[in-house]
Amino acid sequence: MRRLQSQEDGSNVGFAGSLPICGRPPVTDGIDELSLKRVYEVAEELTLTCEQGYLPSTATPRRMTCTATGEWTQSDLACSPKMCPIPRPLQPLARGRTEAPFKSVLNFTCDDGYVMQGANESSCLHDGTWSNQAPLCKAVNCDLPKAPTDGRIAHDKPVSGSTTMYGQGWTYECNPPKAPSYERGTCMADGRATEPPVCRDVSCTIPPSLPNGFITFAVMREHSYKETVKYACNEHYVLEGEAEKQCRNTGNWSSNPVCRAPCKVGIKRGRIHYNAKKLWIADLKPNRVLHGEHVSFYCLNKAERCGYPVASTCNDGTLLIPECFQEPGKVDYTIRAKTLPSEIAVCTTSLPASPTSPTSPASLASLASPASPASPARTE
Repeated sequence: MRRLQSQEDGSNVGFAGSLPICGRPPVTDGIDELSLKRVYEVAEELTLTCEQGYLPSTATPRRMTCTATGEWTQSDLACSPKMCPIPRPLQPLARGRTEAPFKSVLNFTCDDGYVMQGANESSCLHDGTWSNQAPLCKAVNCDLPKAPTDGRIAHDKPVSGSTTMYGQGWTYECNPPKAPSYERGTCMADGRATEPPVCRDVSCTIPPSLPNGFITFAVMREHSYKETVKYACNEHYVLEGEAEKQCRNTGNWSSNPVCRAPCKVGIKRGRIHYNAKKLWIADLKPNRVLHGEHVSFYCLNKAERCGYPVASTCNDGTLLIPECFQEPGKVDYTIRAKTLPSEIAVCTTSLPASPTSPTSPASLASLASPASPASPARTE
């Protein structure tokens, strides 16, 4: 009985006690293995070929011969996949590639608001063609929306015909005093228009009072949908937010405004910079700055013997004094006023503002008042 001998890699080299034979030769990707036998006798020849969808990429011999040593003669045949040209309109979407190898798959998607007409994928075939053409992406259209009962529709843009495009919006309105359960509608990506809301009776409570302010004109009663009231602040208070409040379709008032308090400049002696002017504190009458306004205090650079301003902003009744500011004594203020930081030479190099104390009124930067805080298919 003959015993088949194998190498470590599994290839057969012959039967013990018999003439040598050759096992199936090792091949690289793309070479057709189906036509190869399991064993070959000495002097037997074979011709390597490429699989469907592959082309020889080298000019080396394809023929191999089983030698008396049980080894094959050399063949460096290599097979490369055929390429399918990517359609020119899709090349930018394919990261600039102009072709794709055999067995590649292109997956297609459409942008929101477009529906696909055609297959959503295409494979590169063995003959260098694609299995499917690139699809088209057609813009979604919705039937014109229905108006709510006891109401109407106000389109954002003029419409014609019986359809509207994806993304187009409109506002639902109800006959007074009714209010829609929601106000906005749109043509959605699935081709459906927002369902019409329900028109219902809505009222808002008596408008609330405004601390440090008042309602300019309003009857103190419940208000219907979209009715408005207007607010104003007491003297020297600054209104922050919308002066007008509206009764919403939810039965709630729109956001509340706030009246911000003025600030007192908390020093008795010294000079400040306010409203583009230098003022002795005694000349600030009344001693008051409005919310959001800026005041500069003068600090001393002892090393350079110069003065520099540090800014502070009135914030709802609080004006912080910079820690670097030292209020002059009575003698310095009345007799040696020319030696105060506000009166000596201004520093030519800017200094960082000193941290402010939470218990003292503020902080500075410059003499100028700071600014108030003020779709085709795509491939994947």
